[in-house]
Amino acid sequence: MTVTETGTGTGDGTEGFRAARDFLLRHREDYAAAYEGFVWPRPERFNWALDWFDVIADGNDRTALHIVEEDGTETRLSFAALARRSNQAANWLRGLGVRAGDRVVVMLGNQAELWEVALAAMKLRAVVIPATPLLGPADLRDRIERGRARHVVVRAEDTAKFDAVPGEYTRIVVGAPAPATADGGASEAPGGGWVSYDGVDGAPAAYTPDGETRADDPLMLYFTSGTTARPKLVEHTHVSYPVGHLATMYWIGLKPGDVHLNISSPGWAKHAWSNLFAPWNAEATVFIHNYTRFDAGRLMREMDRAGVTSFCAPPTVWRMLIQADLTQLGTVPREVVAAGEPLNPEVIERVRSDWGVTIRDGFGQTETAVQVANTPGQVLKPGSMGRPTPGFAVTLLDPVTGEPGVQEGEIALDLSAAPVGLMAGYHGDPERTAEAMAGGYYRTGDIGARDADGYLTYVGRRDDVFKASDYKISPFELESALLEHEAVAEAAVVPAPDPVRLAVPKAYVVLAEGYEPGPDTAKVLFEHSRAVLAPYKRVRRLEFGALPKTVSGKIRRIELREATAAGSDAEYREEDFR
Repeated sequence: MTVTETGTGTGDGTEGFRAARDFLLRHREDYAAAYEGFVWPRPERFNWALDWFDVIADGNDRTALHIVEEDGTETRLSFAALARRSNQAANWLRGLGVRAGDRVVVMLGNQAELWEVALAAMKLRAVVIPATPLLGPADLRDRIERGRARHVVVRAEDTAKFDAVPGEYTRIVVGAPAPATADGGASEAPGGGWVSYDGVDGAPAAYTPDGETRADDPLMLYFTSGTTARPKLVEHTHVSYPVGHLATMYWIGLKPGDVHLNISSPGWAKHAWSNLFAPWNAEATVFIHNYTRFDAGRLMREMDRAGVTSFCAPPTVWRMLIQADLTQLGTVPREVVAAGEPLNPEVIERVRSDWGVTIRDGFGQTETAVQVANTPGQVLKPGSMGRPTPGFAVTLLDPVTGEPGVQEGEIALDLSAAPVGLMAGYHGDPERTAEAMAGGYYRTGDIGARDADGYLTYVGRRDDVFKASDYKISPFELESALLEHEAVAEAAVVPAPDPVRLAVPKAYVVLAEGYEPGPDTAKVLFEHSRAVLAPYKRVRRLEFGALPKTVSGKIRRIELREATAAGSDAEYREEDFR
């Protein structure tokens, strides 16, 4: 498929994309050259599955996807095999009535069919609504209704959830057989209305698109995690994620031939970031280890066996990893990164001590690719999440006036730079979109501080930062201090009402294995807080227990704030231990 690039008149979408990709590969450890010289490719028409993946897959028998199950069974698919399988899936789905613009809820685990369907939907110009298998009927009803979904692709074990989800939509099941029609295709299962994905096996392996893909055509609709309110519906196009994640590839430091392991659940944006677009932009292998219960030793053995060269995990996984003996890993990945939430400094130090490599933070959102990161080969500053990634002009806005250029303020993207890796908007919500992009800036809702060298440090969500005795408190800073103590596995800090100080920091703490909740442990943690924090910052109240989280694993601080305002008999107060 030949398309022209805006403003050049030469080359096609594939050539422009490759040129931009290769430029970042050449300067993977030269941040200044990469940032100053990178120019986003801006094709008028582009279909990543057809114009990039199929191109690099042609005759390519290198492994694109390697999945290891908990029982030791494995799936390996080459680039060529995945191109062929996604062609078959696209033909079969088209036979079921999936058309350009149709919304398709995809609720699969880390299984080969997930990648096949993602590529097939792109080829069809259908719009994917990723959904984690952890969702229940109420969440699915919201996705079907607000997403206006016409088709769903679901694991066999999750089909019962849709019994309570009304609507006229095609129901496709992966993993359960359905009766075959006379021509070998799939038919509806008796009484259930489900069509078996097994029908893909008999579909033609050659695919011909039925139209061209415009760059601004919708590609994905993501429901955000909903930590403070009803999930937003984020719309991405055929360039905003596929092309935008060239920046993510650069941050991770991926190269052709790498084996990349990213621990992330399907259905969330980070899965597309680092299990689809970034690695295959680099022509690297996606490696997956499926498990029901996290086992650090087993994970490291599989990493060794698979030859993992780059590893990305959320802070929660890193915190669990450092509870184990990290020296069990024989060959340490060249690149190790973290994203999803800010990474606490003590985790970075432990990994540096045991593995001899430094975890590099990255900052982004469902709405964007990675905006700020510590990139390969650069000086890292303790606590900093790095500098703006190539293609993103990042500024800080005064939280009160909205004026740009302050040293501490809301992290924002300058829209005059037209960053490709930014959502089209909040689908069906023009008012929220206008608010997020008012005044020529996309506002992230996160507060950061910039130093003289341009490095940014995360302070907290705009709604999470609070004042105590007129001092501004960053929950993240206090949580990091608590996590320095070996008794603390997880912590979340919120404001607690106080008649004198207006508010004081209260910590909700999940204890590490071997520690028991009670006054003795509380006393130890209050003493630790006094030792490592300035007096105005230290934790004044404390409560033990599990942290409420979204299905994506993010802490629902709104619930903690509400519980704190209501009061609790399980709370310990610093003054009780003087």
